[in-house]
Amino acid sequence: MGVVVPAGRPTDAELARLAEDAAPFVRLAMVEDVLNLCRANSLWPITFGLACCAIEMMATGMAKYDLARFGAEVFRPSPRQADLMILAGTISRKMAPVVQTLWDQMPEPKWSIAMGGCTISGGPFKYPGEYAIAEGAEKIMRVDVHVPGCPPRPEALIAGILTLEEKIKQGRRFGRTR
Repeated sequence: MGVVVPAGRPTDAELARLAEDAAPFVRLAMVEDVLNLCRANSLWPITFGLACCAIEMMATGMAKYDLARFGAEVFRPSPRQADLMILAGTISRKMAPVVQTLWDQMPEPKWSIAMGGCTISGGPFKYPGEYAIAEGAEKIMRVDVHVPGCPPRPEALIAGILTLEEKIKQGRRFGRTR
């Protein structure tokens, strides 16, 4: 009882039979699938908050909610080290170019989460003739996941991060590339 190793080089038929016998035990994954799995489970958000939603984002990283369970606890101080931007709070028109610059400095692949009503649509600051607030992050950059609320609870941000991780694992690109 043992494995019989034929002498010399195996023929194509023998290799095909070996591959067929090993199929239930060996599964080869594409490199891109493995990379997407690694990317999804090691998100590095940039340390960046705009308004009151940033307090909830900070609370998500603390011990009570423990963002480390999902591989996203390493908040990076530089956009060149980050692959996730969590837009947390109201985006003023003066701040919009800064947000765009930070987004442009992040290396590919990169993702973004819009957190809170003000970030998604302008929130309660949106009214006719309003001049100081950008009406939604979508007008500035690509947004992959929206987390509604005013402000969203840390559990909602965790749900948004998990949604983003699922999309990354599937290898889906999200809309515009700007």
